[in-house]
Amino acid sequence: MKRVHVVGGKNHGKTTLIVDLTRALGAKGLRVGTIKHTHHHHELDTPGKDSFRHREAGAYVVGICSPAMNAVFWPSAASDPSGVGESKYAGFDTLFKDCDLVLVEGDSSTSAVKLEVWRKALSSSPAALSDPSISAIITDDTAPAGLDLAVWPRASIDQLVESILSLASVSRASSGHPSLRQA
Repeated sequence: MKRVHVVGGKNHGKTTLIVDLTRALGAKGLRVGTIKHTHHHHELDTPGKDSFRHREAGAYVVGICSPAMNAVFWPSAASDPSGVGESKYAGFDTLFKDCDLVLVEGDSSTSAVKLEVWRKALSSSPAALSDPSISAIITDDTAPAGLDLAVWPRASIDQLVESILSLASVSRASSGHPSLRQA
């Protein structure tokens, strides 16, 4: 699974960027998966619903199948008891195997490719100043002094898409999807 993580402070535009990138990549014929990473513990299923009751009864994995959408719930401890590290993504591999690229919102502790969204107006310094594992910063502001990495303009989605595809080594020509093969 080829993952690119979009990290950044609260309200810096991570969700909006993921949505914009997903649309633009999809328009290029790529299959994009997304994962929202959170540090907060909250219930993803609805307490009292049948699927929730199945889990409470001891089901290790619970699926929901409906005419419009399917979902699967499994304990994060199944892939990594500590909830940290790269193995926490292993459970997603099968579900995302047909994706050309997976965009993850958040998870600054990953060793996968990380891009930081930064907005000067929010008065915080980019994490990239102290985190050398960040590959590029995405902003429409002037990059702060001391930032020694690529700065990509947020306003240019097409340029961002091309930069991300290059960074993640994703090409439509190499895709195994029939609709994406070049003639």
